Amino acid sequence: MALIELFLTFLKIGAFTFGGGYAMIAMIQAEAERHGWLTQEELVDFVALSESTPGPLAVNMATFVGLRTGGVFGAAIATVGIVLPSFIIILIVAKCFEAYKNSKAVGGIMAGLKPAVVGMIGAAVISVARTVFFPAGITAAVFGSAGFWVFLGLFAVTAVMAFRKVHPIVIILLSAAIGIGAGYGLGL
Repeated sequence: MALIELFLTFLKIGAFTFGGGYAMIAMIQAEAERHGWLTQEELVDFVALSESTPGPLAVNMATFVGLRTGGVFGAAIATVGIVLPSFIIILIVAKCFEAYKNSKAVGGIMAGLKPAVVGMIGAAVISVARTVFFPAGITAAVFGSAGFWVFLGLFAVTAVMAFRKVHPIVIILLSAAIGIGAGYGLGL
């Protein structure tokens, strides 16, 4: 029964979340917490791990959650669940695109989805940032911790590199190295 629940949950996430992996983070977080599969801190770790491994973020997260909750078979079930709706939708869209590409209804749907996707990505950023920077809530003690300033500095450097179009592999490797060094040096 748990594997069926895992499959149906990720099928729902895959079917009703538009905008890619980042837009799915909020829904994956809500479902994983609701089912007791992950804590918020574990979710942040899975986001970091999913970003650091090859493949789409949402697929990696589904695989990790599935592995955690149902072993190798759970990983396969969760992965199929999150990918299946997109696969089916893309097949249908590819088949029908030429006939409807100039439709006002299709244009309206896309115009309505874009701001919703940006909002979902923003909500995921805020949720993950809150967990990383303020795990015990916003207190004066947070701003006095070395870990906060290391993470904030790393975030700022990463943002600058991203805006300067530094290759993502360089950003990931440098961030991982700095994070590992800071973790060992500060005992984080």
